[in-house]
This record gives sequence, C-alpha cells and structure tokens, in this order.
Amino acid sequence: MTVRFSIATTVIILWCLLALLASVLPLDPDRIVLQKILVAPEWQSWLGYDDLGRSIVDRIIIGARTSLLVAVCVVLVSAVTGTLLGMLAGWLGGWCDHLMVVVLDIFMAFPGILLAIAMAGLLGPGIINAVIALTLVGWVGFARLARAQTLGIKQREHITAAHALGTRGWRIGRQHILPLIAAPLIIEATFAVSATVIAEASLSFLGLGVQAPGSSWGSMIREGTRYMLVAPHMVLAPGIAICLVVLSINLLGDRLRDILDVRQTVRG
Repeated sequence: MTVRFSIATTVIILWCLLALLASVLPLDPDRIVLQKILVAPEWQSWLGYDDLGRSIVDRIIIGARTSLLVAVCVVLVSAVTGTLLGMLAGWLGGWCDHLMVVVLDIFMAFPGILLAIAMAGLLGPGIINAVIALTLVGWVGFARLARAQTLGIKQREHITAAHALGTRGWRIGRQHILPLIAAPLIIEATFAVSATVIAEASLSFLGLGVQAPGSSWGSMIREGTRYMLVAPHMVLAPGIAICLVVLSINLLGDRLRDILDVRQTVRG
C-alpha cells in the first residue's frame, strides 16, 4: 500500500507540475513538421509525432494543463454549490428537502456522462461549455452526500443546544455542521476529480470539448484512432496518461478514506 501510494503521489505531483509549468516550458504543440508525420517515438521526441508532424510530448503536457484546469474548476464549483444546497435542504427539511430529493432523483435517473454530453451538445462545443455541462452534473453527488450527512448530524445534542441558545442557522452550519461533514466531502471531491478527467476526455473525444488547435487527451485519442495500425503511439500516449492520472487519484482517494475514517482509525 505504501509503495502504491508513493507512486500515485508522484504521478499526481508530476501531473500538476507539468500543467502549471506548461506556460513557461519551451513547448510548441502546434508546430507542424511534415518530415516527421507519424514518426514513432525517438530520442528527440520520446512519444513520437502525430499525423501532422506535431510533437506528442508537447501536446500531452498541454493536455495535462487542460485536464487539470477543467477538473479544478468543475470540482470546486460543484463542491461549493452541491454542499450548500445539500446542507440547506437537510437543515430546513420539509418541502425544501422534498424538493431537493425530487431534483436529485431526476438528475440521478440519467447516467452522468450521458447527461453531460446532452448538455454540452445543447450549449455547443468548447472548453467553457464543457466546464458548465460537467458542473451542472457534478454538483449532484456533493448535494446528496451533504444532505444525508446534515440529516444525521442536526439532531445531535450540541447542534440542538446551539439552536436553543439562539445561534443563527448559517452560523451553526458553518461552525458545527460543516466541520463534521468535511471528511466525506473531501473524499467525494477526490473521486470527483478523477471522474471529471475522464468526462472531459470523453467530451473532447466526441468533439464537444477542446477545439482545434487546442490540445486535450481526449481529442488526441480521437485523432489517433484513424492511424492505430500504423501509428499506435498516437492513441497509447494520451490513453496511458489518462489511465495513470485517474488510477493515481483513485488510489489517493482510497488512502484518504482510510485516514479520515474515524471508525477504522479507532478500530486499528
């Protein structure tokens, strides 16, 4: 477990560093070299060149920046929105809670990625619209979790005492409820990042995400599917990048769940 966690942490740190340094590194992802069209990996370019003679290494790094930017934006907005709505519904109860349950059931009746594809199709192609579409889908998990946690916590004695002393609801939520439900929300956010990376790649693969000449791991796979027999590195490079990042994030999420699980910690 320790070795796997170390490898996963290294992969995530490398992903973040490449994404953050993509703007300052000497990259030229759109430079076309006709003499190197579909050239296999070599010492000058470890991952080879694509069908236009562009360096796949450079495009992988730019794609890392795209995936990280989309993941951070989507998960941050989804977490804040979903947590606030879920806590509000769980705290108020009554018709507000029933309405939230109906809305959550409607969203959960459709597979998340299909709903994101439909929304991205309605909004039109583009990275901004992809972020909006993924956010409109991503808040549901946070709202469902925050509502369930709030319903279980608001009946505790210290919450009842704070309410009896006249403490305002928003202060109770901020000081007493949110700290207690933060751990499962952090774990949810971790897995949401990996799901968003896959979703962004899926939208770009379908032509609904990053548009040319921009670079995304999903769009790179789409471009490489036409040359899989003669240049498999065009698909393997971005595919392995997605696999490594998603697997590393999931391993990190499992580790965080073990650390933040109070019952397991006490039992151990």
